[in-house]
Amino acid sequence: MTKIVYFTEEGLKKLKEELHSLETKERSSISKQIAEARDKGDLSENAEYDAAKEAQGLLELKISKLKDAIANARIVDETQMDNSKVFILSTVTIKNPKTGAKMKYTLVPENEADLKSGKISISSPIAQGLLGKKVGDIAEVVVPNGKMKFEIVEITR
Repeated sequence: MTKIVYFTEEGLKKLKEELHSLETKERSSISKQIAEARDKGDLSENAEYDAAKEAQGLLELKISKLKDAIANARIVDETQMDNSKVFILSTVTIKNPKTGAKMKYTLVPENEADLKSGKISISSPIAQGLLGKKVGDIAEVVVPNGKMKFEIVEITR
């Protein structure tokens, strides 16, 4: 069964660029390494050849996985989304009622998560607790230490 993978247009474009790079630059680089190692003689005791062949296998596996992801990709259209509730691609400002600390996260597909830029995976515990909530709602998030509560302050796109 194929798994549908959701992307933003930007995320899918990056994935296609990575695939292109792997298929053009990386493949040719590994082919050269294999050829150089093969030229060094006896392949049965040639560690460079073995390492290059292993790298080739790993590269082909990665290329295959990227092709599968692209083939099963669905683009999430931000313009068709409701801003009154938290959904994928929502940018949510939340406040911890106990400390008053505010945080801002954008809920993105799993493969586009980047905590440094404030993008969290839709499947993360925080995102799961926020989904479907409105401004003013209190979201309960299950974390390793128990449950935390966050107030939804703002929802934007």
